[in-house]
Amino acid sequence: MSEWVGRDLLTLAEVSATEIAELLATALALKHRHIQANLSGRILGLLFRKASTRTRVSFTAAMAQCGGTVIDLLPDVMQVSRGEPIEDTARVLDRYVDVLAIRTFAQSELETFAHYARIPVINALTDQFHPCQALADLLTIQEHWGSLKGLTLTYCGDGNNVAHSLILAAALTGMHMRVATPPDFAPDPKVVTRAQALAAQFHTGAQIQITSDPRAAAAGSQVLYTDVWASMGQEAQAQDRYPKFVPYQLNQALVELADPQAIVLHCLPAHRGEEITAEVLEGPQSRVWDQAENRLHVQKALIAHLLGGIPLRQ
Repeated sequence: MSEWVGRDLLTLAEVSATEIAELLATALALKHRHIQANLSGRILGLLFRKASTRTRVSFTAAMAQCGGTVIDLLPDVMQVSRGEPIEDTARVLDRYVDVLAIRTFAQSELETFAHYARIPVINALTDQFHPCQALADLLTIQEHWGSLKGLTLTYCGDGNNVAHSLILAAALTGMHMRVATPPDFAPDPKVVTRAQALAAQFHTGAQIQITSDPRAAAAGSQVLYTDVWASMGQEAQAQDRYPKFVPYQLNQALVELADPQAIVLHCLPAHRGEEITAEVLEGPQSRVWDQAENRLHVQKALIAHLLGGIPLRQ
């Protein structure tokens, strides 16, 4: 665990392929209660500028189950909402809590917190990345298929923060990633380039493909994934986006193009009848609820790794 101690998790681009495998192994052992993390006396601060269900509850449950404590740092009742500089807030929180999970809009705000706080800072979602979600996705895929390397993961929809983190996750684990989006909604080319560099650096063999053809992308895939068409902060654009995204709906016709054993994932919340049909979300190939549960286990493992020196009891 020494490689993780005291580090930040801002994106998966700063994590190695070996470290990903190590974290997933710990998460799986925690899930099946082969080991137990001891976070007694440790405090996690949650600073969320955006709404959250799975991230907030899973972090809180993780700390409670391991004997730790959570302080919910609601921005609207803190001085940061009245203009206190992030630099000052970060240095004060650094003296009170052991680890900080932040959900905010700009990645740059998260980076500022991480620069001024000596404690580990975890990205609990920004407009650009959602690494904790991608880690849970990896665990879910691994549980079903037994291995990640060589699988094909197809993502259909908006090239958003979830897509960005999945692209990086695929590059680190040797999965092939196909991203099918409307032409004007492709993922950030800089993220794609970074993922390709990671795949080359760690010799994973991952191939990243960006396309506007959802059917071609889905063909033969072992994992089909989607997310909402308008993320938090984009609600005003939803009506304009809808016609452009209809061809990218994850429906039964798309599922039938994939591997017969393919699984369906969605990071939630889901809009049934929009980015995914109820038939697919509730169908036999859906692993969405396992995926949501795995947020708890990977975040428990992540905190235990970042707060080095915490024993993992057999």
